[in-house]
Amino acid sequence: MKLAKIRKKTSKVAIIGAGFVGSTAAYALLIDGAASEIALIDVNKEKAEGEAMDLQHSLQFSPGTKVTFGDDYKLCKDAEIVVMCAGAHSKPGESRLDLVTRNSAILKQIVPSIAKYNKDCIILVVANPLDVLTYLTLKYSKFPKNRVFGSGTILDTARFRCLLGEYFGVSPNSVHAYILGEHGDSSFPVWSTANIAGVRLRHFKKYNKKAMDEIMAKTKRAAYEIVARKGATYYAIALGITKIVKAILTDSDAVIALSTYLNNYHGVGDVCLSVPCIVDRNGIKEQIVMPLNSLEKKQLQRSANVIKGIIKGCVSC
Repeated sequence: MKLAKIRKKTSKVAIIGAGFVGSTAAYALLIDGAASEIALIDVNKEKAEGEAMDLQHSLQFSPGTKVTFGDDYKLCKDAEIVVMCAGAHSKPGESRLDLVTRNSAILKQIVPSIAKYNKDCIILVVANPLDVLTYLTLKYSKFPKNRVFGSGTILDTARFRCLLGEYFGVSPNSVHAYILGEHGDSSFPVWSTANIAGVRLRHFKKYNKKAMDEIMAKTKRAAYEIVARKGATYYAIALGITKIVKAILTDSDAVIALSTYLNNYHGVGDVCLSVPCIVDRNGIKEQIVMPLNSLEKKQLQRSANVIKGIIKGCVSC
């Protein structure tokens, strides 16, 4: 019998971590209405309760989603998706990878607690350093690889498309371009296939390599600049989480750039990095192998080496 027929479908989503990202994701999911229940879990039960109360008071103005809260991982029971937002946030001047020691230790406690109450859920990792934590979640949970993945470069790709859209004067929805690899400093753009309406970017009159390089630089700087100005990023990633969750719950076969376990993807393996994935009710249905040129393959390998090096050097991993 196929997994799709034996997994209980509840449309319940548990969010671990009621901080900026977790609470904003809960708000975005509530507005969307795709989830039947949103459970907010946080070690600070009072914080989780406050966020839940605020969300519950909005039910008159939104779809009738049940909102629960607490500090007990029993709330993960019957959830189809568990979203891992718990962890320390980047401080100004700090990279995502600087968080590895703190957040891998937190993860080591959380993942077994999830698995204790729910062995059939999909785990979506959002906390940073994302690719490292996705790999460790897979290791600690022992779940099938299709059911453990990270939000990946969904946000990097969204920023990239937004900036390209502004430059070329089109909607970001009409830009087809991906950021792959690490959700971090070694991420890279797939220029070789980037297009608008099927037309490669380099064929547009306005195309300028220097301008394209600056757009990529702005994409990479975006998170650091937002953190420097307001302390954290959470609106865009919350909507990204909602897109992923909805793609799963609606069994939509959407294609999203997610951090997933790679096994000989252009020669890269035993690491979690972002590539385009087809998403359905069971998680990742398929990884799409993009045609990469020689430079892009080297950049993918570089991302893999960065993440593998961090995992190897992580004492708490």
